[in-house]
Amino acid sequence: MRIPTELTKTAEGLHVWLPEGAGLWGLANCALITSEDEALLVDTPYTTALTAALAEAAGDVMAPGTAITRVVNTHPNGDHTFGNAYFTGAEIISTDMNLERLCSEPTPQQTQSLVRDSACDEPLGWYARKHFGDYDYTGLDVVPPTTTFSGEHTLRVGSTEVRLIEAGPAHTAGDLLVHLPEQGVVLAGDVLFIDDHPVHWQGPLSGVIAACERLLALRPEVVVPGHGPVVGPAEVRAYVGYLRELEGLIHEGYARGVDAYAVASEILAGGFHPQLGLAERIVILTAVEYRHLGGGGVTVPNTIGLLAGAARWAFEQAQPTRASGTAGRPS
Repeated sequence: MRIPTELTKTAEGLHVWLPEGAGLWGLANCALITSEDEALLVDTPYTTALTAALAEAAGDVMAPGTAITRVVNTHPNGDHTFGNAYFTGAEIISTDMNLERLCSEPTPQQTQSLVRDSACDEPLGWYARKHFGDYDYTGLDVVPPTTTFSGEHTLRVGSTEVRLIEAGPAHTAGDLLVHLPEQGVVLAGDVLFIDDHPVHWQGPLSGVIAACERLLALRPEVVVPGHGPVVGPAEVRAYVGYLRELEGLIHEGYARGVDAYAVASEILAGGFHPQLGLAERIVILTAVEYRHLGGGGVTVPNTIGLLAGAARWAFEQAQPTRASGTAGRPS
């Protein structure tokens, strides 16, 4: 992974923190909106060290004397919120639903325990160490939103208009989009993934598609995903096509009466978009879609249980070739 030491100017008054790490969990994009002597941060990184690196880079582009006094969380996942505590006294803005669902998210302490204490020779423990073992969650406290809304909320950063638009349930129950109408930019949060297969905990896929279509209706010139490089509307439309294709495959498997894990395995064996990283996330997407197809609705997702399904598939793929007829376990 590469942790950026500077922010990338994406539009007037907008700088984006873009960690490089396709095929990795936890490295989320963040954005700094500045105007006059005011600054607002959209999402915060996963650990104290990452947040300190972002804050140092932000200091290089803000006007002298400017401080980050407001933070927007696009959703409650830890890789977009665990850094909130770094900005002492800041107003934390998000949706009503994101505040409600924050209590069901794995805490930093639970995540640390998963990485350190789970059995390393079992799928979930092996996977947790592989993808989360480089993060240090010690000393992190969850800081919830202090200002919440439903629907839409408009604010100003200096002279810049910032529109917050609730777009969930999609990736999570209460996702929001950040629209900068004057700059022609939308910050999508984890409604949009680029370069990796996405992970959506809430769903259904039709909800993610609807959120992307709402994004496109804003007619942005520039779109910042939750993970991956900055893109334009064409890439968002291609992503919608990906989601529709996956939705069709999952629904077809459900209609045949095949269980979710087997259908996900079939989809992956068929070479579904092999250019994308983290293929095992298809197992999570299929399980979430099956929950909705079975009438589960917008319930609180079992995040660790869903991750365990993805870990199972990845663990199985990592087995050495069974040349001797005996499969070994990955180290």
